[in-house]
Amino acid sequence: MPSIVDKSNVTKICVDDFAIRKRKSYGTVMVDLITHRIIDLLPSRDSKDVKQWLSTFPNIELVARDGAVIYSSAISKSHPNAVQVSDRFHLIKGLAEAINRIIIRLYPARLEIPNIQEVPKEVEVLYNTANRSQRIRFAQKKRAEGLTIEEIALLLHSTTKTVQRYLAIPESKIPENKPNTYERQHQLSVRKKQNEIDEAKELYSQGYPITKIAMMMHHTVPTIKRYLTQENSTINGHYGAKLGGKLAPFHDDVIELRSKGITYPEIQKILSKKGYTGSVASIRVFMQKERSHHYSKTGSPPINVSYVQRKSLCKLIYQKIETIPTLTREQLNMTVERYPLLGTLYSLIKEFYEIIYSKQSVKLDSWIEHAKMVNQPELNTFLEGINKDLTAVKNGITEQYNNGLAEGSVNKIKVIKRIMYGRNSFELLKAKVLFGEYFHYMFN
Repeated sequence: MPSIVDKSNVTKICVDDFAIRKRKSYGTVMVDLITHRIIDLLPSRDSKDVKQWLSTFPNIELVARDGAVIYSSAISKSHPNAVQVSDRFHLIKGLAEAINRIIIRLYPARLEIPNIQEVPKEVEVLYNTANRSQRIRFAQKKRAEGLTIEEIALLLHSTTKTVQRYLAIPESKIPENKPNTYERQHQLSVRKKQNEIDEAKELYSQGYPITKIAMMMHHTVPTIKRYLTQENSTINGHYGAKLGGKLAPFHDDVIELRSKGITYPEIQKILSKKGYTGSVASIRVFMQKERSHHYSKTGSPPINVSYVQRKSLCKLIYQKIETIPTLTREQLNMTVERYPLLGTLYSLIKEFYEIIYSKQSVKLDSWIEHAKMVNQPELNTFLEGINKDLTAVKNGITEQYNNGLAEGSVNKIKVIKRIMYGRNSFELLKAKVLFGEYFHYMFN
């Protein structure tokens, strides 16, 4: 198809890839940064093809792009004097994703911090009396402390006859404290994973390569590598997480109401007046998981601690703390004090934002040196990418141009493809896109 653009007038462009057939074949779109118009499409993103394609535009002075090595190499070979601009959005996104992966790898779904407020006696009783065995032991403990049967009955929300039966049971007759279904499933999962880790380490010690071990155990290579590292944990990172949902805003209300002896159906009625639309079963399951998570291996509940959701800390990478309802400033300060690496990571991303938006590229070198000292593999990979493309990254900070037009044009191409419903060749797609751009440019 003949070009409808004078290629000699094209001086400043941005490029990006788009899927012709997802996961099968990809093309490249070129947008003029001056006219904001799509000026050409290429049915490839191979470096050699892109180089030849760019060479047909003789006067290119500036190219905005993402961090793809393919485009960097092609531009350098076809227009060695052109200014390359790495997109700011992709830089921020890359750093945010690296820090997000670090937090997920290093920290559990709930991070333990000292309790901010003194725990009421009613809440302590709630966590100490998850099942019959714990209720019996709690009653006998309180009796030994000097409490009357009536006082113990009030704490347990039981009758005095029930408490008397609890106190009459000898130590040898107290039923075993069995884990609930949720806890048993977790313990089974931990044992299964530990067996897999032991098997992987045994095969590796026998000289099997990691790729072979992955095939034998039906796992991916990254999973086997993780099994062989010292930092690998058998506990699922999501264990103990409070999932978002209808009940999420009312977690504290449920604990408070349940500690006062209010039944689950009554709790649901009270919460429904505050906007809760979920079921009674959801409240029961939440309390079961909450009790289970509070117990350590010895069966003693750490009442003097509270928990911060890891996903709330991940949100803090992208959002201000004022917009995160599940995290307070005081909780954040205590979390950073308990886990100093988190504070370092947040400082890094804040400093990077300031460098990007203040357009002070001279500060980037010192920031990179500071980030290297953190010595986390995900962050090191990001830094390696920046160092390989340092000139373009600094141009991305100081130049007014970015790759946003190309990103938007990719969305436009996707819409046109959907309208055509797959009944098109690349040449027809290119014709529809370029003629549409031409008429829009000429008559608007």
